[in-house]
Amino acid sequence: MITIPGQLAIRTIHGRNGAFNVGRLATSIGEFVVKNPELDQYDEGKYDGDFVITEIRPSTYTANGRMVIEIRAHIGEMTLSSIDALSGDEASRLSPHEVDPIDEETPAPAPVAKAPARTKARSPRDPLVDTTPFGVEPAKPAADVSSDTNDAALFGTLWPLGDIVKLDATVDRRLLREQRDRLNQLGYEFKPLTQDWHRLQP
Repeated sequence: MITIPGQLAIRTIHGRNGAFNVGRLATSIGEFVVKNPELDQYDEGKYDGDFVITEIRPSTYTANGRMVIEIRAHIGEMTLSSIDALSGDEASRLSPHEVDPIDEETPAPAPVAKAPARTKARSPRDPLVDTTPFGVEPAKPAADVSSDTNDAALFGTLWPLGDIVKLDATVDRRLLREQRDRLNQLGYEFKPLTQDWHRLQP
């Protein structure tokens, strides 16, 4: 583990799983690719600060008929001091053809052969057969479940949300992105210097 000053350039890429971020960390000991899950909360730009690097390792993946070998750094913590916009040249150094880290972590499932369709007999659950006893309210469809219940499940121990929310970057990458998107919908804004979400005042 090493703490070193540097600049983290982050670029946003829109893939089939939604928007994701990739970073390039420039330091005095070299340049490294960064694909930490928490980067998905940040806006595209350049971030100066001190970075705690917990691991540096080679990594490979295939994309568009080519094999890419890169040196990745895993950032344990970072203390950011300033933010600036990416120039066109800096953005072009961060390839727009990166593979989404979700696809690297979980390869696409193999297609499952479908069983031949069978004619089914009418059952008591058939929507055309009403088996509800007289005087009993029918069950409400799942779509009527309140958004509070869905948000409680999405945010887990973070629920109910306060004015300031810090997401747990150790959760599944897909879940982190869903939480990020939901916070945007709920009127929160990510503050990179403090690395947490603040509720915007109306």
